[in-house]
Amino acid sequence: MADTVTKDIQKKVSETPEKAERTKTSKIYNPSVDIIERKDEIVLFADMPGVDEKNVDITLEKNIITIYGKVDTEIPERHRLTLSEYGVGDYQRSFTLTDEIDRDKIQATMKNGVLKLILPKADAVKTKKITVKAEG
Repeated sequence: MADTVTKDIQKKVSETPEKAERTKTSKIYNPSVDIIERKDEIVLFADMPGVDEKNVDITLEKNIITIYGKVDTEIPERHRLTLSEYGVGDYQRSFTLTDEIDRDKIQATMKNGVLKLILPKADAVKTKKITVKAEG
């Protein structure tokens, strides 16, 4: 049981898509995400500890949105790492967007290592309330 829990908590190393080669030798992890659907938008929260807003790159190409977070692995001067139990590496994950997302209004913020991506729904797919009038 404990091994199962430990494995679930560990970071997931990002897999390289077939026929793709990585140019970086450092590890790249899949950030864990929570996705919430609201009436007018979909909100994605991605955990990327060690990443600040200056080191996040978000690209949208066709229907694929990709988030990439770079982690600086600087060790302070006069210090030497003797033990590291925490995997250090960058984060990358891609999502396929449907036509229900208004691509021009996507917003992103970063706070305490959590990326918040707001994906507004296009007007065509928003739920509309139709009022019923009494006939005279």
